[in-house]
Formats: sequence, structure tokens, C-alpha cells
Amino acid sequence: MRIATWNLENLFAPGTGDAAPTSETAYQAKLEALATTIASIGPQVLAVQEVGPQPALDDLAAAVAAQTDHTWHTAAADPDGRGIRVALLSHGELRDVEQVRDLPAGIGPVQISDDGEILTGLGRPALKATVTLDGHDVHVLSVHLKSKLLTFPDGHFSTSDEDVRVRYGFYALARRAAEAAGVRAYVTRLLEDGGGAVPAVVVAGDLNDDVQAATTQLLHGPPGSEFETPGFDRPDAGDAQRLWNLAPLIPEHDRYSRIYRGRRELIDHILVSAPLTSPKPTVGAGPGAAPSIADDPDARRNEPGSDHRPVHAELG
Repeated sequence: MRIATWNLENLFAPGTGDAAPTSETAYQAKLEALATTIASIGPQVLAVQEVGPQPALDDLAAAVAAQTDHTWHTAAADPDGRGIRVALLSHGELRDVEQVRDLPAGIGPVQISDDGEILTGLGRPALKATVTLDGHDVHVLSVHLKSKLLTFPDGHFSTSDEDVRVRYGFYALARRAAEAAGVRAYVTRLLEDGGGAVPAVVVAGDLNDDVQAATTQLLHGPPGSEFETPGFDRPDAGDAQRLWNLAPLIPEHDRYSRIYRGRRELIDHILVSAPLTSPKPTVGAGPGAAPSIADDPDARRNEPGSDHRPVHAELG
């Protein structure tokens, strides 16, 4: 089974959002570039992030179908305040679709701005669906955690006030951690509901931090076994609740999904539960390179493709 995740970088039709392309020509070029890359990867299920209203997702599904001879089923979560959302595309039916909104019990509201704005659930709901792949049911979640891009008072993306910078950096980190905890709590319940067998679970998306970041590590569950470590081949009591990040299986020279200020970063991840760890997955990123970006989210408004590279895996 082949699964992929990709942040599509503001997939909006013209006139449907502040980040939308300014012309139909630019929009069609973006769709064509995205569809060509998706077709080259050939996923059976694709988790996507930064999708605008449903018609844009439908346009993408049609563009990919034209290049793959497959009909694509789609499902999308509710948008955040910017109008972007996560979604899933699949060759097969998406069943038991559910949005993941809640923070875990015991985690109270999280302050996210100087004016006292609080977060009481995931800022961007994650989306879970069950699909049948190669005869097996797999629970797939598309996730997009809080960006490392800081938005300061009055909508600015930069500041010369270091006290403001550190506060808003803290707010963003606290929000990302709370959202990661919410996703992990949902996964914990999924893994507990397997009726004695460990369910096949995939968490895929833009986690907005690297493999070793605390917010990414929250998703793992029990510490210990990881790919490419001595403990991987030794079963332990944590396996039933553990998620394994596939990042170490990406060839080292290709282990990045974004370039920020000239520095390669792997912030897009696929994590899997125990049944999907053997045989060892084949994992990659790309194809192609990614542009180097900075802190202006409008700089690539009319550019084709995405500022992220997809991450994809052959499982089972």
C-alpha cells in the first residue's frame, strides 16, 4: 500500500481567499504541477494540507484523475481562521470520517495572543478516515499543526520588539504542543479500540517541526523502539501504543520536505502503528527540489506547485 502526505501551499481558486492566485492561469498551472507530482508518486491514499474551499479539492482530484485513470474519493475537515484545512484523497471509499478537534482531558485552554485569545481545541482540525488497502483496514489521519511562522499583533509577520517576539514564539510553541497532544490522545483511543489486535494507523501531515522536536515526539507514545535503532527488533510492552516515525528510512541526502532560509528541514512526517512496520517500509521525499522560502506567506502566491516536497511510503 502506498501512502503520501503533502502540504499543497494555499490551494485556493481565484477569488476564494486572501492567499488565492490572482488569475485563473496561475491557478490552473498550480493544479497541473500538483497533479503531475502526485501522479508520479502514485499514492493510494494522500493526506493533504493547506486546502481552501471544497471546489479546490474537487479540482485537484479531477486533475489527478486525468493523469492517473483513477477516480478519487475526497473528504475535508473544517477550515481554520485563514480558511485552510486538511483533507484526504483516496482510490477507495473513505469510511467513518471524523474530525479531530479536542485537546486531551486535563489540558486547559492555551493562551495564544497578548490580548488573551485562547485555544480550546485544535486550531486546524485533523481528519481521520478508514480505508481498505490491499484487503486491510487502515485508519489514516491528515494533520497540520501550528506553523513556526509567527503572526504578531496587527497581522505583521515580523517585529523589532524582542519581548513581543519571545511571547509570540512561546504562544506558537504552546499551541503546537497542545495540538500534538490532542492528536496523540485521539490515536491512543484508536489503538485501544482494536478488539485485541493492534489496528493499522497512519498519522501523516505537516507537523511544522523536525523529527527530534518535542512536539513531534509527543505523537510517538511510549519511548523506546524506533527505526534504525538497536531496540527496533525487540518487541516490548509499548508496541501496542507506539507510533513509529518513518523519517529515518528516507535516504539521508533526500531527507527534507522544505527549505527555510537556505536550510533543509523535514517537517512533514508519516508515522505508523506496529502492524505497518514490517516489512520495513520504503520511504522517500520529493520528487524534485523545493524553493527556499522566508517569512512572507504571500511571496509565492502565483507560483505553481508547492513550497513543500511530498513524503511518501510503501507499506506492508
